[in-house]
Amino acid sequence: MTDLTALKYSEEHEWVALDGSTATIGITDYAADALGDIVFVELPAVGTALSRGDVFGEAESTKSVSELYAPVAGTVTEINEAVVDDPALLNSSPFEEAWLVKIEVADGALDGLLDRDGYTAITEG
Repeated sequence: MTDLTALKYSEEHEWVALDGSTATIGITDYAADALGDIVFVELPAVGTALSRGDVFGEAESTKSVSELYAPVAGTVTEINEAVVDDPALLNSSPFEEAWLVKIEVADGALDGLLDRDGYTAITEG
């Protein structure tokens, strides 16, 4: 089980785990629950440069389509093909198996993101 307090969060419901200069990004369980059954995921190509706040893909459910926003700036180094092949992973395992992209980031990339308590406050309010 992922330690949710070790992650950082965006107000757009993405989570970020930092390992050195690599940020792994996914959507939260709150976002997955709000979307409902996710049936399609579109992710960027490896090598795509992103600025914080850029749309980097979308998740489509039986209820709606939601854009995915980059919570950090950097260059995409890897995408999770398992999620592209089986989008339902976002519903069943949003913090473990269903990470979306890995991005090479610079120092300070997580500045301005929320901790778990801050994220919980905005989703419960």
